[in-house]
Amino acid sequence: MRRTRAGVAAAPMLALFVATTAAAAPDDAAMGERLRACTACHGADSIRIEEGYVPRIRGKPAGYLFNQLVSYRRDQRYDDTMRHMVRYLSDAYLSEIAAYFASREAPYPAPGRPSANAATLERGETLVRHGDPSADIPPCEACHGERLAGVLPATPGLIGLPRHYIMAQLGAWRADKRHAAPPDCMSTVANRLSPRDVQAVAAWLSSRPLPNNTEPRQRPMAQTPLQCGSFARPEVQ
Repeated sequence: MRRTRAGVAAAPMLALFVATTAAAAPDDAAMGERLRACTACHGADSIRIEEGYVPRIRGKPAGYLFNQLVSYRRDQRYDDTMRHMVRYLSDAYLSEIAAYFASREAPYPAPGRPSANAATLERGETLVRHGDPSADIPPCEACHGERLAGVLPATPGLIGLPRHYIMAQLGAWRADKRHAAPPDCMSTVANRLSPRDVQAVAAWLSSRPLPNNTEPRQRPMAQTPLQCGSFARPEVQ
């Protein structure tokens, strides 16, 4: 994955980020200072830059954030800046980072304008809401929640994301460039989507108005269509 300008700008802060870690759990003010390298790139909600997009991390489920930090450390997700940030950090400290950002509220960015024709948007809504049984594609909301705001403890929301970012992440799974804890259900789903389906899902999700309640669902869905290793938060070592 190509470095973004924001990622390059944050690189000089890496020494501060690693050097200020400690075994004792810091208070919120101290933790905020320690994580300035994170907020320099991710901002209060998200940052759109010329070469890409740095997603919102505040308010996301702690289990999801922890899983992603571990994935970067294990080279299951690829970004040079993120890999260097977390390479030498313990599970315990990554858990503290995840808990800190999960407890922070931040406004979602406004949805984008529809970027596709009516037929494409209709296909996107169908896939998100109902899936496609003929292609064995489950609906997105079956795992990400009926409001698409995520599900505790470790499933992220799909609201407030731009089209190109959604396409990039689905593309990363399809190209074997992003991985999650096995069984990796997102890899399975992404590879059942056609390129046009990826475009349709991204176009529809990115143009949806935010729900009145943007909090993650408090409990996992009663039954999910696939087994996913990323549904649960791993034990902290």
